[in-house]
Amino acid sequence: MDRMFRVLAFWTGMFTIMFYVGDMYNTAVLFLVQTAFFLTLSYLKLSERMYMYLFGAYLTVFMIGFTWYTEFILVPGFGH
Repeated sequence: MDRMFRVLAFWTGMFTIMFYVGDMYNTAVLFLVQTAFFLTLSYLKLSERMYMYLFGAYLTVFMIGFTWYTEFILVPGFGH
């Protein structure tokens, strides 16, 4: 299970690089923090159950943050 968190760290790291290259610095920093979070967790050698609990908590926080962003921050029809 710890290897899956390293895979998540790898992909969030790839997104960090792409966002940085695309001049989206705030998003790049957000994904860099996620990369550090996943990489740190992958080396803690926790039980599989604890990894699942942490991933569930991560998904819950993400969905709350994403819903809040789309409801209160995002302007419909931006970019036109």
